[in-house]
Amino acid sequence: MTAGGKIRIIGGRWRGTRLAVADLPGLRPTSDRVRETVFNWMQPVLPGARVLDLFAGSGALGLEAVSRGAREAVLVERDPRLAEALRAQVERLEATSRVQVILADAPNWLQVPLFGQFDIVFVDPPFESRLWPRVFAALAPWVATDAWLYVEAPNLEAPNVQAPIADEFGPSAGWLRHREGTTRDVRYAIYRRTQA
Repeated sequence: MTAGGKIRIIGGRWRGTRLAVADLPGLRPTSDRVRETVFNWMQPVLPGARVLDLFAGSGALGLEAVSRGAREAVLVERDPRLAEALRAQVERLEATSRVQVILADAPNWLQVPLFGQFDIVFVDPPFESRLWPRVFAALAPWVATDAWLYVEAPNLEAPNVQAPIADEFGPSAGWLRHREGTTRDVRYAIYRRTQA
């Protein structure tokens, strides 16, 4: 696995810990600035939460959540090299009792809900995969009735921050958009589940 750089955990118990970023196609870790914003928005719901990071990559989202107080996280990653690197990172953090790494293709893995329900789900797939609709369609049995959902998608039109994420990138009925932001390259939003 070729090294592509490093990013850091921004807040909480593991603040300042650097995470390796492999140089692999489609791997695009959420930037420090976006993570800082999103986790500030979500801080009230993080303590004690069960977190599901469906396209874990570097682990930045799931590990940041646990660092900031989430009870546990499941990190799903389909690339064996990335999954092994994630497991090694979890061991270095002495977090094996709180963080589980699953080697699987997220949309397929979601077809059999075996891990109970989650309070927070991160959906940030490789942009070229266009997997958002498949993931959203499979989420219902995996999420608590008051769950939160983070979505990251390409910023195709650099729209005004107040405009919602385009239909393809946003969840269907049953989710209410809570906050949204943009950078030059990405749109990101958090949603709150509104019905069982």
